[in-house]
Amino acid sequence: MAVESDKTGSDGKVWSFCSMPFWQTTHASSSSSSTSSMHNSVHHQSQILQSLDRSTHQPSTTVSSVAKSLLPTRRRLRLDPPNKLYFPYEPGKQVRSAIAIKNTCKSHVAFKFQTTAPKSCYMRPPGGILAPGESIIATVFKFVEPPENNEKPIDQKSRVKFKIMSLKVKGEMDYVPELFDEQRDHVAVEQILRVIFLDPERPSPALDKLKRQLAEAEAALEARKNPQEETGPRVAGEGLVLDEWKERRERYLARQQVEVVESV
Repeated sequence: MAVESDKTGSDGKVWSFCSMPFWQTTHASSSSSSTSSMHNSVHHQSQILQSLDRSTHQPSTTVSSVAKSLLPTRRRLRLDPPNKLYFPYEPGKQVRSAIAIKNTCKSHVAFKFQTTAPKSCYMRPPGGILAPGESIIATVFKFVEPPENNEKPIDQKSRVKFKIMSLKVKGEMDYVPELFDEQRDHVAVEQILRVIFLDPERPSPALDKLKRQLAEAEAALEARKNPQEETGPRVAGEGLVLDEWKERRERYLARQQVEVVESV
């Protein structure tokens, strides 16, 4: 009987365990897995919201710096023609072009020419310093190579290019090319100029303008070489009488020093 009671108790325990509905165990496990998955999705959404919040609250300096880098450089010089150099096409000869350069800044600006063909091209002047509002007409010289392969003269394309650079300087000073090497971080490329050939036998507005600019450049060069002679005496404010007075005073002081030394 004892054995039967023990067996009956053990069978009851087994049946009590097996009598638990299967859907309850499945429901418990599924509910725990769904809870964990819901927690993971909420955590993922919170991370996305945090990243979005950080991106929207980033300082605008990065955007402004990028936008500033994309903006074109402000020009310091006004060029005429703005991006081309016109030359009369005369094969086997040295021809000239001209370009007007004006300082549009409120400070002094140095400019400098560069070319891809320094052996066959040169500029006059090759560089200089312009005061605010000052302008100059520069002359560019180029040797025109004869055409190859029976090309039409006016259809010949030139690979030569010119570059004009600018640099802000402090006040009046003598121009030296080393300025652009010493302050290369502040040098700006104003323009790349392409070479355009014109038919000298065919009148055109570009050819007429080139002739006028060349004439103005020659007149300015002659004026610098040969100052106008004055018909009468110049006033002291213009320097002539004042310079003569200075020379006389220096000679007088020199004689006084010689006399003092001799007397001693």
